[in-house]
Amino acid sequence: MASYRSNAARSGQWSHAATILQADITLAPDRTRLLDAAPNLYGLVVFAGDPARAAQTTPIEEAMRRSHEVNYLGPILMAREAAEHMRAAGQPGSIVLVSTMQAMALFPGSTAYAAPKAALLHAARILAKELRASNIRVNVISPGVTAAGMAQESIASGKYDRFLNEGIVSRLGRAVDVARAVRFFLEPDNYVTGQALCVDGGLTL
Repeated sequence: MASYRSNAARSGQWSHAATILQADITLAPDRTRLLDAAPNLYGLVVFAGDPARAAQTTPIEEAMRRSHEVNYLGPILMAREAAEHMRAAGQPGSIVLVSTMQAMALFPGSTAYAAPKAALLHAARILAKELRASNIRVNVISPGVTAAGMAQESIASGKYDRFLNEGIVSRLGRAVDVARAVRFFLEPDNYVTGQALCVDGGLTL
């Protein structure tokens, strides 16, 4: 999923209208279509993911290839192409990529999912360094166990109950916890770039 804030949004003249486009950011024509729909691009948030949990009948190589495309290649290409639009327009900008806590700590069995997300984090920092003189910031958010999206099934199964029962975290994450981090990085006067913020309640500690 990709979203943007317009110049009107930056000036405080918020529009209540939204345009929803269906696209696959692993495909170049779809990325172009998304960027063409946002000519005054300021903020880009790429929150894409595939859990890459290979079923017993799915070869691990197939799961890893799919994960590479969805969790790394599509998001980082979307970010780089968006940055080129911003730079060509001579405008400042903020790009936020969503990784995972599994990219910042070691969880057995997470290779297919975590490795591309770790690559995304590293590539984002490189992009931030390349763009720092252009006033285009690039940051990464790494959520922990969050009661939203693809984690809900695992939460319902009791997979993460021990984190609560053993006092590792006081509660599981909420979507609003991630949204607050996104809002922080998108603020026009923000002075932070090339950083990864782990929003996990301390779980990876």
